Amino acid sequence: MTGPAFARLLRGALPALSLALLLGAIFYLQPRTMSYFGLNLLLNLAVPIALATVAQMLILTVNDLDLSIGSYVSLTACIAATWLRDTPLLGLLALGGGVLAYGALGALIHLRNLPSIVVTLGMSFVWLGLAILVLPTPGGKAPDIVRALMTWKPPYVPFPIIACVVIAALAHVALMRSPYGAVLRGAGGNPRAVARAGWSLLRVKVTMYMAAGFVGALAGIALVGLTTSADANIALRYTLLSIAGAILGGSEFVGGRVSPIGAVIGAITLTLAASFLSFLRLNPDFQIGAQGAILILVLALRALIGRAEKDR
Repeated sequence: MTGPAFARLLRGALPALSLALLLGAIFYLQPRTMSYFGLNLLLNLAVPIALATVAQMLILTVNDLDLSIGSYVSLTACIAATWLRDTPLLGLLALGGGVLAYGALGALIHLRNLPSIVVTLGMSFVWLGLAILVLPTPGGKAPDIVRALMTWKPPYVPFPIIACVVIAALAHVALMRSPYGAVLRGAGGNPRAVARAGWSLLRVKVTMYMAAGFVGALAGIALVGLTTSADANIALRYTLLSIAGAILGGSEFVGGRVSPIGAVIGAITLTLAASFLSFLRLNPDFQIGAQGAILILVLALRALIGRAEKDR
């Protein structure tokens, strides 16, 4: 194998290697986690974080960045814990309205050539305000079917692992293996070529934003299934977690370069990082900083590999 080929292989395997090293460290510190119950407990919140990360990755695919995904997931969680349980039709209409609003947001950004960071940052306050209107105080209750699904204990393999594999597989097939997925990624990598080929960049942008809104809604529903109740601030940290997970998994801010499988692996890694730092008995005030240090370390390794690949 040539040097550049090996460097590309190593760069692609870096997310999985990071996950394996972190998991090995956790098993070393707490051997009892190496069990069905232990893995289920460790990965308890992996599913909603993975969904939020995939939603962020979809936005990154078209060279945008969504700073409102955390607030949006909080809103959908509040809707799921109230309207979706008490009046399912109203809840479904509200969730559908959120997906359509995301599509309109993508259209606005494209047509007016607005910076996505500024627009989505403003929308984060809109989503948060709507979440407070839906659920002014923490409460509500998860729909029974959602609670049953998120607490399901299949034999042999914990449900979070099965769910993350399914999420990664579906996202990979849709974005990396389908003909239209190539167009969607091409719109981020070379939009002029895609436009010359006859594809509508507006339609691509709207499609990706609506897909992100749909997956983000699933993240909110899954989160409520785990917590059994909701709060307007329940998922605010998912914004930074989703960005970190997507970048950790191999996605880049430009060029439409994304990895659905890597994004899910990055989300799982960040989920495990919180447990790892707890096992180290690190002060909770420093855990977020330590998570950032882990991310910087992995990105530094990826940059070194990329530089070695270019030098060769």
